[in-house]
Amino acid sequence: MEIGTVPAREPASALQELASAIEAGAWELAVAAVEEGLNDDQVPSLQRLGRLGQLGDIPTFIAELGREIVEPRPDRLGPGSALAVQAREHARGREALGFAPREIVVEFLLLRRVLWRFVSERAASLGPEEVLLVEHRLNDTIDRLVAECVVAYFDRATSELAHQARHDQLTGLLHHQAFIRELEIELERATRYGHSVTLVFIDLDDFKGLNDTLGHPEGDRALQGFAAAFRACLRGSDPAGRMGGDEFAAFLVESDEESAPRLLERLHKRIDDLVELGELPGPTGFSAGFASFPDEAADADSLFGLADERLYEAKRSSAA
Repeated sequence: MEIGTVPAREPASALQELASAIEAGAWELAVAAVEEGLNDDQVPSLQRLGRLGQLGDIPTFIAELGREIVEPRPDRLGPGSALAVQAREHARGREALGFAPREIVVEFLLLRRVLWRFVSERAASLGPEEVLLVEHRLNDTIDRLVAECVVAYFDRATSELAHQARHDQLTGLLHHQAFIRELEIELERATRYGHSVTLVFIDLDDFKGLNDTLGHPEGDRALQGFAAAFRACLRGSDPAGRMGGDEFAAFLVESDEESAPRLLERLHKRIDDLVELGELPGPTGFSAGFASFPDEAADADSLFGLADERLYEAKRSSAA
């Protein structure tokens, strides 16, 4: 090298400077991406938020994009990585704020546009191969961020559909078929491990009269309120279901002979309190019958049959 000549810039230095500029300007770049979203109402939901809400996790993603340019790591957005988790949480947070899935994706497409404008302004310091390298790394990381957001949306949607397929829409309890299936599984487990299961079967008293007198909206409120009270009186391990109309059931795992009477005592008190407070339309009473496996019944059908007989015995006794 001749004296006085300036050595050529090392390629890594140019990339490092670009990456540092992206990291340092993460906030400003995020603001620019938000402004793009506000222009022409491309992301309408941004209009409802203050600046911090508009930015969300975008500055963090931009800083990570800058690091990826000079320190590419396959695990940066690998399954379960901190950045992958943050991307999914960002998507869930956006959806909770009312963002449509399309808006969440468009945010990242606008971020790509802003970053490429930023890179283009500094392209003179980069060689052709470096430009291609930056393009690949930025696009790949943004694509993976978008993929994590989309997966978060579909995970949530799939979970909701699975829940809806097993639960009664009005009360949120298991519907008839799902409850029976859970009971059958529990009876198999009880047989294997030698513990007992008690089925409690409940029918609301004169629900038709309440419905006819107060109207269907109040009838629905009574069903919802009763279901919530029923669920609150049970242990987390004891499933509850709406068996149809005004009939409910629960099964108590690893129960003893006092488990069902204690449950019904708690439930009667809770219902009386809710009626007195006006949180349930009155009168909302109920009758119940229960039976235990394996001492009194050998399978789900006979368990229901015996509990049903005892329920109607209780109903006849209270009417006498």
